[in-house]
Amino acid sequence: MSTYTSEPGTRLAGRYRLEDQVDAGDGWALWKAIDEILARAVSVLMFTETFPRVREAVTAARAASRMNDSRLSQVFDVDDSGDRAYIVMEWVAGESLTDMLSDGPLDPAWAATIVAEAAQAISAAHAAGLAHLRLVPGSLRWTSGGGVKITGLGMDAAIAGVGAEVDSAEDRILTDTRQLAWLMYAAVTGYWPGSGSTSLPPAPMVDGAPCSPRQVSAGVPATIDSIICQALFQRHSRNGSAITTPIEFADALIRVAPRALPTPSPYENTARIGRGSETARTARYGNQKAPRPEAPRRQRQRAERRPASRGGAAPRPRSATAKALISLVVVLVLAAVTAVAWSVLHTKKGTPTRAGGGRSASASAPASATTTLTPVSANAADNPSQAGAAIDNNPGTDWSSQFYIGNPVFGGYRNGSGLILDMGRQIRLSQLQVQFGTTCCAAVRIEIGNSSGPSSENGFTKVASGSQAKATITTFNVTSPARGQYVMIWFTSLPPLAGGTNEFEAQVYNVVVRGSS
Repeated sequence: MSTYTSEPGTRLAGRYRLEDQVDAGDGWALWKAIDEILARAVSVLMFTETFPRVREAVTAARAASRMNDSRLSQVFDVDDSGDRAYIVMEWVAGESLTDMLSDGPLDPAWAATIVAEAAQAISAAHAAGLAHLRLVPGSLRWTSGGGVKITGLGMDAAIAGVGAEVDSAEDRILTDTRQLAWLMYAAVTGYWPGSGSTSLPPAPMVDGAPCSPRQVSAGVPATIDSIICQALFQRHSRNGSAITTPIEFADALIRVAPRALPTPSPYENTARIGRGSETARTARYGNQKAPRPEAPRRQRQRAERRPASRGGAAPRPRSATAKALISLVVVLVLAAVTAVAWSVLHTKKGTPTRAGGGRSASASAPASATTTLTPVSANAADNPSQAGAAIDNNPGTDWSSQFYIGNPVFGGYRNGSGLILDMGRQIRLSQLQVQFGTTCCAAVRIEIGNSSGPSSENGFTKVASGSQAKATITTFNVTSPARGQYVMIWFTSLPPLAGGTNEFEAQVYNVVVRGSS
């Protein structure tokens, strides 16, 4: 690593006073500085005389200075006339995506919102003929003012020596689109699927390609998983064709998370200066911690908020005459109730009853009669947070497994996976009607047992089996006397993913349970 003669207190151009070195790489260093003329903090990126890509970095900085989109960090000044070239940029106070992931993956809806903002900013740069080409977690920041900021437009790629081989405008747009998908992948899983040095762990790989987000984290919604894969792998899915531009990526994310960016809480600017670990470029253009948005909450309902009356005015006091009339009505009602009770009591004395004191057999159906039973909850090994969609009596919602590549038996990773229904009590199952997805065919076993774990290894008894019928409701009739609290729909082979290529996924849109308790 090159040695810098600059030190805190050094002034550049008679106005930029260096304060703290924030990050450094081989031949460059990033400083927090003060612009003494405008009395504001700035970032100063300095290069040694021997740094081999000064010209490329300076050219990229001058091009980026023409952008005025507030979501792109601004370039204020560039000087390469002396021995040491430098670039003066906006000091961005906030958290990088790396910082935000220190406590685990982000809420998928919020992640979609901030990455959509980033994609819109990159699209604006493309409209001006510029590209980033080096999007990594340190490039995306959530500012102390409560907004998205992209740092290093064009400059990070020049410093790292990447992107020069991307010649055509279409290829540059496609490169940024895939890298935006990397950011979204990281945001919802905590793993990094792309190139470049980051502090995040690398995404698990299968056959040389990253696993899908839902294969890494079961909490990723199927819609977001599909959008990421459409951009990351450049392939179509059941939700559409490959996503090839940042604006398409932004629009797709907004459709699944159509909500505004959270309003930040009051914030006190407290700098956290320290050297970053992303030394392949990702100079941190300010790393003050921004306020984290709160998770959505249900609005509390309080009795004291109810109006005193429909018109909002307090009720008037009743007159003495009104009180007397009300008292008379109450006495008459009590007398009527007493008379009815006396009549019922004396009638029952002459009515024979069963030995147990209950009603006659004709008054109710036997307890063992078959009827429609309602599960109290649902769980699953894959995507447990979505399991309830299979029992909500809404055929427009579904539970789906993760999707697997290359092998309908769960990609060769496992032998089966299941959706488990908690009936709340012991039942005997007589029939199960399941509305599967639109592609054929899955191999399915129906099992019943008394274990809540979503696994076929925990004491379940097989009571029916078969293959789903394409695009119809499949009925499984059960004659086994086995009883249990939990009903399992256990997949041993998956149907093809609609529109996919050598990809397999289970879907359940609705389940109807019939039996006796």
